[in-house]
Amino acid sequence: MKKIIAAVAALALLTLAAACGSGGGGGAKEIGSGKVGNLTVTLANSDGVLRHGDQDLTVTFKDASGKTVDVGSASLNFFMPAMGTMPAMNDPATLTTTSTPGVYSGKVKLEMGGEWQAQVAYEGPAGKGKGSFSVTAQ
Repeated sequence: MKKIIAAVAALALLTLAAACGSGGGGGAKEIGSGKVGNLTVTLANSDGVLRHGDQDLTVTFKDASGKTVDVGSASLNFFMPAMGTMPAMNDPATLTTTSTPGVYSGKVKLEMGGEWQAQVAYEGPAGKGKGSFSVTAQ
């Protein structure tokens, strides 16, 4: 009986470790990151590849020590400037809070592949910040 209890406990711990992942991101892989205000913002998803069309993202705000920071209200917009006869494109993401302060779940539909500017803004307990960085969608 003790062996069964020990085996079940070990299995439960392994399952918990796999669910949490070593980086706390649930297995998300980085798409891109940049400085916004005095924080580092990282975009990630399950395979680390940004694609055109509908997709889910994770947006994480971290301080200089690498600790997640509660930024309060956050927004993410993907911007592509006008090229030739094609007008500029803006594809806003919908962000929702998660159980981890400073980590947001996002959904976006990118109109096409190519180089986009991830425009990020936040306002709240960590102050205010606004900035952008390049990401490429396939």
